[in-house]
Amino acid sequence: MKILDEGVAERAKARGIDVLVYAPHFMPLPEIERRADRFSDDELLVVPAREVFTGPWRERKHVLALGLSDPIPDFISLDGAMAELDRQDATVIVPHPEFLTVGLAEDDILAHRERIDAVEVYNLKHWQRHTTRAREIARTVDAPVTASSYAHLPGSVGLAWTTFDRDIRTEAELCTALQDGVSRQACRRRGWSHRLQSVAEFAHLGWENTGKKFDRIVLSETEPTHPTRSLYASRFDDVSAY
Repeated sequence: MKILDEGVAERAKARGIDVLVYAPHFMPLPEIERRADRFSDDELLVVPAREVFTGPWRERKHVLALGLSDPIPDFISLDGAMAELDRQDATVIVPHPEFLTVGLAEDDILAHRERIDAVEVYNLKHWQRHTTRAREIARTVDAPVTASSYAHLPGSVGLAWTTFDRDIRTEAELCTALQDGVSRQACRRRGWSHRLQSVAEFAHLGWENTGKKFDRIVLSETEPTHPTRSLYASRFDDVSAY
């Protein structure tokens, strides 16, 4: 999920979701953790995560990390990000592999295969060719799979999900299930309403990638996930892409 509020939480519960992974763009980990805790209750567990943008903006590749113990910034090298995630023993998922210009390539995944716990094979921004290619990659690298709504829009909540063969009650249990490669299914709804929501999510990319947003987010050192921010205590200076 990229969004989280009362409506999102209620929609997730209504659609039978037990666990949401909340990983908004450009939000520091402490804030993500606070919001995740706020919307977790006996019916819904919200797990904080970071979708790290590795590399410079025009060459960015996304990496999804769960089970983080320390903040990690955006716009550091892929090697630097993977080294830090290894240090933290984080759970690492490849979201949307080879999707447009923002997914890890098969060669990237193979280079870091020992550190990767799963490959996402479906989300609502995918066309069929993206899903087919993602499944091919997962088979080639011999990785467990996941599916997610990757929701940037409220209507997408709960339209794609991963079902495990066990109950997941805590963040630690989710990370263990992912790291241990336990049996699971990548699931999605079908039908015209689902397809229309998929089109809406894909169209949302146009807004996400405007030049205005580039100027505001990437070039400003006041952005909270910029590697030079005090939150990161200069730990990433040697792997910063800016």
